[in-house]
Amino acid sequence: MKLETERLQLKEINESYVEDILKIRSNEIINQFVQRNSPKNNYDALQFILTIKERTQNNETFYWGISLKDQPNLIGTICLWKFSDDKKQAEVGYELLPDYHRKGIMSEALTAVVNFGFNTLNLQEIVAMTNKFNENSKGILLKHDFILEEERKDEGFPDNLVFSLKK
Repeated sequence: MKLETERLQLKEINESYVEDILKIRSNEIINQFVQRNSPKNNYDALQFILTIKERTQNNETFYWGISLKDQPNLIGTICLWKFSDDKKQAEVGYELLPDYHRKGIMSEALTAVVNFGFNTLNLQEIVAMTNKFNENSKGILLKHDFILEEERKDEGFPDNLVFSLKK
């Protein structure tokens, strides 16, 4: 499932992107706001890719690598996952290498994925969890009309805020 925007290609991640995924998911700046087991080597990154491929084939997630149209390498990722049982709600997750921050890239990718979620998957709500200290992420969500849901909690992640966007 490929999506295109003016400057970007959002494309399926496969084994050819092991080094890009390692670079993105092990980046210290990105990981200061994300609690996860980061890959330590190409093998770990490959295992992550294989897991994503399986979840995509099982319709558990839609996961895209982000690249500039004129460059083959991935500079980030964006996904829809954690679908509700009735498939009316999903969570969006995203990450972008710091060299590409504040250039409108994630905003462009998020617009494409939100449109896909609402118009192709017929979602009624997209939620996003972000660390309360991640000013860039909070800013992009607010720019895209996500609403801070102060009463909602991200179970197990007390430093996260919950945002939502309804169709």
